[in-house]
Amino acid sequence: MMKRLGMWRWSAWMPLSAMLLACAGGSPVPVGAQIPPSLPAISGDTLDPNWIPAGFGTLRQDDIALKTSPSAGLQVRAIPLEERFIRLLSPDSYRALRELVAGNERKLQAIRERNRLPNYSIWYVSFFALEQGETRFSPQEFIITNTGRDFRPLDMVPLTPGFGEYRLRQREVQSALLVFDGQLDINQPVTAQMESVQSITDWSQVLQRVERERALVRSRAGAVKR
Repeated sequence: MMKRLGMWRWSAWMPLSAMLLACAGGSPVPVGAQIPPSLPAISGDTLDPNWIPAGFGTLRQDDIALKTSPSAGLQVRAIPLEERFIRLLSPDSYRALRELVAGNERKLQAIRERNRLPNYSIWYVSFFALEQGETRFSPQEFIITNTGRDFRPLDMVPLTPGFGEYRLRQREVQSALLVFDGQLDINQPVTAQMESVQSITDWSQVLQRVERERALVRSRAGAVKR
């Protein structure tokens, strides 16, 4: 029974993905298609073993998400917007997340200028309420533990109206881009906690999934070139 309940709870995120695609605009891009030139170019070292071409991934957003449930009524999902990860997503999800960052680039640049760190780790974080009535949340309490450190958000860019009220009605979603110190390395073990409750995601399984998909993406891209 509990297993079924857990499956039902996380399935509630599906409308959020659709909402993100609608905000980004455009129709789904078929696997193997080129990402539209309207997206800002991102340079990469093609000798980097983690670097892959865009447009060949098949993963879902949930496949690379870090999830936690600090209470029975609140669920949190965080997706790292690292290019080498999001290129493994299906083309429509990849495009939506890229456009999400591009559309908020001016606000993100202001955060970079305020903090003056060499680099940053940006996460797309959503808070979802299950219970009736009002559920409160504090994004500053969403802490990521990695490389022996606890990383707290340096700043955030709200994405949904009313995010700054830090409260949810039943089945409401509030989302933001949370910005962390770039020393956070998502290629290493990662856990999250909120209100002292640890994440329910096994990040080692996420990394295994990512490695498998990287190999498949290279294979698909190679087949197209031939």
